[in-house]
Amino acid sequence: MEKERSKRFTRFKKLYHYIFGEKFYKKLDFKWNQYPNRYQVIQDTINRKSYKIYLEIGCFQDELFSKIKIETKIGVDPVSGGTIRDTSDNFFKKNNIKFDIIFIDGLHEYDQVKKDINNSLLFLNNNGVIFLHDCMPTSYLHQAVPRATGVWNGDVWKNIVELRTKPEIDTYVVCADQGIGMILKRPNKQLLKLNITNFKKLKFRDFFYNYKKYLNIVYHQNLINIF
Repeated sequence: MEKERSKRFTRFKKLYHYIFGEKFYKKLDFKWNQYPNRYQVIQDTINRKSYKIYLEIGCFQDELFSKIKIETKIGVDPVSGGTIRDTSDNFFKKNNIKFDIIFIDGLHEYDQVKKDINNSLLFLNNNGVIFLHDCMPTSYLHQAVPRATGVWNGDVWKNIVELRTKPEIDTYVVCADQGIGMILKRPNKQLLKLNITNFKKLKFRDFFYNYKKYLNIVYHQNLINIF
């Protein structure tokens, strides 16, 4: 019964987006099976940089968190997984620890992702890195808010575009596993100049035609040349 109600609700949300959402139906195909997964990108970075302390925001069932090998790791999730059962907002209010590497994979909505990024920057060591999952959606529905699909990236990508316009933050997207944003606390090496005041209002049409310009895409094997 519960499963059937969930299916009906999902169908309702899809109908909602088809009626009221963006009327743009072209799709991208990034062929993710040809690229590393998020575990490989993160663990390789930990090993290469000799990082000691890791934070994961949004652990779900510990698909990633349980695999990460590092001296100290903290996982925050309000429902399941990790080591701390709380929201990321509450965690950061109480936290006094600095991290070498942070992986954000919580609620995939622009406003919450923006808060998670800003809070993470406050607790990131100067030589550290923030990774951000789900930055490369393939269709309008995959990034539509509220969620209407099983595979859901949300509108995380809008935060990447906004960060690319900030001179004090250096931002990239690793072409791997649904798109992995990479944020470094150093001057922006490729400042994106856009006449946009409200990044939340960006459309998937904008992403479809401009994602290469917007995201500053790099590849896993080249990360050693970036930081």
